[in-house]
Amino acid sequence: MQDLVEKLTMLLKSKNMKLVTAESCTGGLLGATLTHRPGASEVYERGFITYSNAAKHELLGVPNDMLEKFGAVSAETAQAMAQGALKNSSADLAVSITGIAGPDGGSEAKPVGLVFFGYALKGGSAGSLEHRFEGNREKIQSTATVTALKHLISVLEQPA
Repeated sequence: MQDLVEKLTMLLKSKNMKLVTAESCTGGLLGATLTHRPGASEVYERGFITYSNAAKHELLGVPNDMLEKFGAVSAETAQAMAQGALKNSSADLAVSITGIAGPDGGSEAKPVGLVFFGYALKGGSAGSLEHRFEGNREKIQSTATVTALKHLISVLEQPA
């Protein structure tokens, strides 16, 4: 995982960009992974751990009607989380993670392992991705963290 952090760090540095994270089901694992690298403050601006719907609304500005209509685990909420993190920071790039890590909390429509990732670029695009992961809680959180790192690298490697 640290090789991904190193690659992401180099890409952010080369573009003179800072990153902000907004995490729910990973509970700060992505932020902890990023800050494990010495010198992380050069590229990591801040992180939000917004586990509850109230935190998503209060800290990131995710509209309550969106949370009610689509749920905390949705493409819409993931994108809104990323946009809110960007708005409430001085970063250039935001990523969000929201999902169901289990072992409880899943349903037929939203099973354990369902995770949405949001991203937003300052003055640019925003979007979301859906993934379904297998395994226990720790495995889902770890795989979601790796997936977020890979997605960030992919966003940064896109031609301007």
